[in-house]
Amino acid sequence: MTIWRTEPDLVTLNASLQNTLCERVGIHFEAFDHESLTASMPVDERTHQPFGLLHGGASVVLAETLGSMASVLCIDRDRFNCVGLEVNANHLRPMRSGRVTAVAKPIHLGRSTHVWDIRLSDERGHTTCISRLTVAVVTKDEYSSR
Repeated sequence: MTIWRTEPDLVTLNASLQNTLCERVGIHFEAFDHESLTASMPVDERTHQPFGLLHGGASVVLAETLGSMASVLCIDRDRFNCVGLEVNANHLRPMRSGRVTAVAKPIHLGRSTHVWDIRLSDERGHTTCISRLTVAVVTKDEYSSR
């Protein structure tokens, strides 16, 4: 059994990032299975904080992008949209270079909210950040009136 209402198409997902913050920081969707979606981002001058480490905000951009897109793939897009309600992150291990990979798995896929567990890790598989994203599922009418 799969969580996806629309099966992820990595080419389409990556194309949707054109001309956005996500493209500028190098986010790339890489894989999916029946219960998760994976994306990665380079750790370089675009994603560093002033001391040469992966910026916590960049980690959150990756987590929120991944979880939000995962939510979109779980809904009827003709009737609903997804909007972020809350994101948090615990930064556990620094990175200076390489590629950070994030995997989003659902904690809760309800009618009006989705909650995602998003784990970021370095190239050796060490967890660098744990994030949780809560997404509101709203009707298209409600979304357009905001």
